[in-house]
Amino acid sequence: MTKVVPPLFVVMWSSAFIAGVIGVGSAPPLLLIFARFALAGLLLGAFALAVRAPWPRGRQLVHVIVSGILVQAVQFSAFYAAIDLRVPAAVVALVQGLNPVLIALVAGRLLGERVTPRQWLGFGLGAAGVGLAVADRLSFSPAGVLLCVAGLLALSLGTVYQKRYAGDMDVRTGTATQFLISAPLTGAASLVFETPRVTDWPAFSGAVAWLVLVNSVGAFLLLNTMLKNAPASRVSTVFFLTPPVTAVMAWLLVGQALHPLAVAGLLVGGAGVLLANLTRGWPTRGRRPGSPATRYGSGAATPESSPVRT
Repeated sequence: MTKVVPPLFVVMWSSAFIAGVIGVGSAPPLLLIFARFALAGLLLGAFALAVRAPWPRGRQLVHVIVSGILVQAVQFSAFYAAIDLRVPAAVVALVQGLNPVLIALVAGRLLGERVTPRQWLGFGLGAAGVGLAVADRLSFSPAGVLLCVAGLLALSLGTVYQKRYAGDMDVRTGTATQFLISAPLTGAASLVFETPRVTDWPAFSGAVAWLVLVNSVGAFLLLNTMLKNAPASRVSTVFFLTPPVTAVMAWLLVGQALHPLAVAGLLVGGAGVLLANLTRGWPTRGRRPGSPATRYGSGAATPESSPVRT
């Protein structure tokens, strides 16, 4: 994995909040998510079939489905419903940006990952940067807060679950399976809880196209690739950068003011991510599949010593 993957992932992931705001302005959130998952699953599934990638089977398939329901269906349904309740995109990104801290709290017990004091300091700086970046935008509803918390829990638990039980899945077919299982669930939820209706087809189509191609296919391929090659606690630190990057993108693309606190948050959050990842570099290619270094991350100890699994 090259060093360009994490920053590219942050930009692609952050853009989903901008597309989400546009999308929920033209259609109910669950309908938007259903369209995203259905199209992304069909597109990525067709590609996986064309290149004859191995599909998950048996117990691995069950684990991929469970992680997909958490990371895809529950997370995005909750976050986009919060956006529909007028929770600002930067605040949603703020809550999601706390993902590294939550993962670090459970990674040691469930994954055997050792979090060093330097990494904890990096987590602290990252969380402080997140808070600074959106400190002037904390206006939201109680229901929106609960939805954001539900999305955060689903993302964190799904990430840890996938790392523990489905870390060796093929990223192409595994991601496609997660989309294809999440599409009918969100589609059924839309029929039950919403009135599926599009009020602005150009905006809806543009948002869906961006969410499918850039976020669902591109970003999740990068995320699952990182999870396959690096500890979950370290992969999750990139989420510290999404709130300030979202603020920058909102300033550039939709004319929202970029306040000094957002700039400070970007700098502090970036320093936290750098510090949390300073002890080990991102894994490189060339390692034998299934070897401890490949399974647990470059430079990581084996399970018998200081386990790190991603």
